[in-house]
Amino acid sequence: MANNINDYTADFPILDQRVNGERLAYLDNAATAQKPRQVVQRLVDFYEHDNANVHRGVHTLAERATSEYEEARQKLQHFINAADSREIIFTKGCTDGLNLVAATYGEQNIKAGDEIVISIMEHHSNLIPWQQLAIKKHATLKYIGLTPDGTLDMADARQKITDKTKIVAIAHASNVLGTVNPLKELAKLAHQHGAVLVGDGAQSTPHMPVDVQDLDVDFYAFSGHKMMGPTGIGVLYGKLDLLRQMPPYQYGGEMISAVHRYQTEFADVPFKFEAGTQNIAGAIALGTAVDYLEKIGMDKIAAMEQQLVDYVLPKLEALPYVTVYGPQDPQEHTGVIAFNMDNLHPHDVATALDAEGVAVRAGHHCAQPLMEALGVSATSRASFYFYNTKQDADQLINAIKATKEFFDGGTI
Repeated sequence: MANNINDYTADFPILDQRVNGERLAYLDNAATAQKPRQVVQRLVDFYEHDNANVHRGVHTLAERATSEYEEARQKLQHFINAADSREIIFTKGCTDGLNLVAATYGEQNIKAGDEIVISIMEHHSNLIPWQQLAIKKHATLKYIGLTPDGTLDMADARQKITDKTKIVAIAHASNVLGTVNPLKELAKLAHQHGAVLVGDGAQSTPHMPVDVQDLDVDFYAFSGHKMMGPTGIGVLYGKLDLLRQMPPYQYGGEMISAVHRYQTEFADVPFKFEAGTQNIAGAIALGTAVDYLEKIGMDKIAAMEQQLVDYVLPKLEALPYVTVYGPQDPQEHTGVIAFNMDNLHPHDVATALDAEGVAVRAGHHCAQPLMEALGVSATSRASFYFYNTKQDADQLINAIKATKEFFDGGTI
């Protein structure tokens, strides 16, 4: 493994390539992170040496697979400082985890006249499940607004969260604005009114230390693929007493204690929420991704990304034809930077940047209510991870300048 900010790319073969004749500057990490050799090799090793179903067989391969799968659960427990490994449920991803909470805890506890509070910056994965639950249960869905600098309006939060509120669901970090929300303060506020706090950790867990006990969140969901794990694997954390009160999410094998003709006794958590054959290899490889991150140190990763934001954000803001969304202070901004260029559609910008080897995302980023609040239909988005370098940042700035020149009648 590398020792400094410029060396980690050696573990990521995909980054060592040219795109359209240019070196690749991969700046779409908010969509998915690249995978180090160690994670890819762990998938290969499992399928070549240990492949078997878990919790079912007594033969050697089954016992090895089960041990590795449960070891991965323990790694995730320690990674986010959950109190008990049973509070870690393997899911398909963050979306699956948030839907699980809405379909179980939400279905069980929301009734007509209750309130669900989210923010206007939420990803659709942390918006639509609550919107549809509110419609179904005749509850009220309320949105916390933003301050002028793109941070969560806590004064508005204190007005919106009332004794009628039963669920508060908030992103820990925005996938558009680069804003980090005060989940600990929000959890305290929610609990004062008898509500639970659901945290969307998709954009925070890969980039900063997360301690669910310190945050005092009741539920916290995140995706494996955004933290260098495989696609199709994620985690839902839930407080043990809450998980035990919730009904199962799906039915089938491995989530039962006993089945009779006319009734079923369900297994204890986490197994009652893991029906059928899970993404075993994905969970194990996610554990390897956790090993990689912890070897570097999440504090160091956060500091490395902050260095990049400190470097690139002022350069972007200095371009008179570029509008940057979210906090203007680099110290209040994650490595997710959404921007627009005057009179250019974000898709045209992303296509032009790709011609310069720079991979960014363009669109509404699954946050259409936020786009409406910002008064735009879409943005371009550059998102950094610890393996990015100042060279990547310079390549982004130079590509934006070249794009401006091209569309102004020059040559790209």
